[in-house]
Amino acid sequence: MPRMVPPGRGDRKIRFLLIAPMIALFLRKPLILLYILFLPVAVNAHAADDLSSTNRRARRAYLEAEQAYRQYNHTLAIQNLEDALGRDPDFVEAHILMADILYHDGRYQESIDHYHDAIELDPNFFPQAKYYLGKAYFNTALYDDAVLWLEAFGQLDGLTLSDGDRLDRALSHAHFAQEAVQNPVPFTPRNAGPAVNSEHSEYSPALTADEQTLIFTRKKPMPGFEGHEDLPRDLHYEDFYVSVYSGGEWSPARNMGAPLNTPGNEGAQSITADGRVMYFTACNRADAIGSCDIYYAERIGGQWSTPVNAGRPLNSAAWDSQPSVSADGSSIYFSSSRQGGTGRRDIWKAQKNDKGEWEEPVNLGPVINTEGNEISPFIHHDNHSLYFASDGHPGMGGLDVFVSRRDPESGKWSEPVNLGYPINTHADEFALIVGASGRQAWFSSDMPGGHGKSDLYTFELYEEIRPQPVTYMKGVVACKQSGEALKAGFRLSNVSDGETVMEASSDPSDGSFLVAIPSGKNLALSVSADGYLFFSEHFRYEGLRTAADPYLRNVYLQPVSKGEPVVLRNIFFETDSYELKETSETELGKLLDFMNDNPGVIIEISGHTDSRGTFEYNLELSENRSRSVRDYLVKKGVDENRIRYKGYADTKPVDTNETPEGRARNRRTEFTIIGYDE
Repeated sequence: MPRMVPPGRGDRKIRFLLIAPMIALFLRKPLILLYILFLPVAVNAHAADDLSSTNRRARRAYLEAEQAYRQYNHTLAIQNLEDALGRDPDFVEAHILMADILYHDGRYQESIDHYHDAIELDPNFFPQAKYYLGKAYFNTALYDDAVLWLEAFGQLDGLTLSDGDRLDRALSHAHFAQEAVQNPVPFTPRNAGPAVNSEHSEYSPALTADEQTLIFTRKKPMPGFEGHEDLPRDLHYEDFYVSVYSGGEWSPARNMGAPLNTPGNEGAQSITADGRVMYFTACNRADAIGSCDIYYAERIGGQWSTPVNAGRPLNSAAWDSQPSVSADGSSIYFSSSRQGGTGRRDIWKAQKNDKGEWEEPVNLGPVINTEGNEISPFIHHDNHSLYFASDGHPGMGGLDVFVSRRDPESGKWSEPVNLGYPINTHADEFALIVGASGRQAWFSSDMPGGHGKSDLYTFELYEEIRPQPVTYMKGVVACKQSGEALKAGFRLSNVSDGETVMEASSDPSDGSFLVAIPSGKNLALSVSADGYLFFSEHFRYEGLRTAADPYLRNVYLQPVSKGEPVVLRNIFFETDSYELKETSETELGKLLDFMNDNPGVIIEISGHTDSRGTFEYNLELSENRSRSVRDYLVKKGVDENRIRYKGYADTKPVDTNETPEGRARNRRTEFTIIGYDE
């Protein structure tokens, strides 16, 4: 077994000082911890003048470089190492330390030459150099060379279990990248244009469900530093901008102004499908709980409210950032460094309870999260497709974008799929979003040919990584009698299993609403407002609607009053049966809520059929069906004296019986307020 430090090359602990920063980098621990542990031994050993070079001035320059490195002065350390290597090109320790500093600073291409020189001078001096050489090649997208050197490291004797684990991870990434480059995926990015992009940096896009409103973050130099993009972060500020798609083009982006934007930084935003609630990240504010927290603001009419810290348990004493809210605002995904995670930064999910409060966030678990970083989650409007960035799953290097699907029955996430090359590269890719239609993705890049340092781009997703397509419906809710705009609650559920797909509300200022709707599913819609009879219907939308051709649906609610029938369109029976289907539960629940909220009303449940079959048969069937609804309510605690039931057969049609569509409308269950309990 080769020794980590060959005889004649000095004490092992001296060599450990040299490899400690690289080990620390791999373990992602602060370098200072290793310096504190080994600095006294190293100083004593260096006093013995035990270095591979015999050149005095080279040794002195090396020791000064080492001292500068301890003090995190990499510039001075490199200058001294260049001096040392200029005097003695065969100075192994100097090559190793130079390679380490360059690697640590992300100057991987420059580090490669020094790793090679050290290995050629003495392959047994620091065998770990082969591992870091392989990693440096990987980080410069030279994947074949990366595999070559990583496998060479794996052939060494005496590797520890830890060595084997990190080697396996590195090789899995390198082999994946090799295969990905050989099998590129379709990718044709298009710049969003000068109306959206500027000479500054644009990133973190967010879209409404109709894909007509784009909100993004723009980073600009502080006043007085204009024209200087390459400034320290604290000399920049980040603001929200908005652009609207109209007439086939994006409008010139405008600053969203106060109260959303402040003199500080805000970014990494996410908006609900209707664009009425926005969550975002802000750091180091006076009301902060941790280093970075999640905030939210609501748009009522055309005005945004003052942002509010989302509070605990959504935020913690740690770093909580990059929220992605579901289409209806009932759940939120975010990245956090809080305790209880798998790696440095994990993706977590929180759900709202019936009171509209956030419940304790739940870690998405080891299928999604790794020992590394999982950041910038994006939950698509289908509520099942999660896109996120990770440097822990096999990828091209740095952060790659992945997609995972949530099984609607088990709730489990599928094994993440890398979006492939060249969508992902050896650089960092993150903060990708996908439009509701599932075809177009948005991302930020500093690729050549843009308008500024980084621009927003779009591209069409290839079939395998697309989410379920989602369309949308928009309109207004108003009082049927007065035409007054109403704030009403929406609930959309699957007819097949009753699962809630979406919950939202209309804007109280103008009654407007926009709701995301999965395409190709049988759906039940319920709309309700205090003091009004609720509205329900079921439908199935095929295909997608564009900004120029949306599904338009205005909903008019009838004030609670006697004699007004309400059609219970989402109550279903088996054919020629009065047995209620389980899919009726949602609608029956709304009727139960109405009875509980209006304890004085007395109603009649009426059953109706089409004209097919004999009158006697239809009369019996319609009466039995109305009784089934009555029995359900009584079992749930409603006083039976408040409910009448009656079958009308086909005597009260609302449509023709000559077409399938007309007969379907005639087969219905209704309720009518017939009195009030004095």
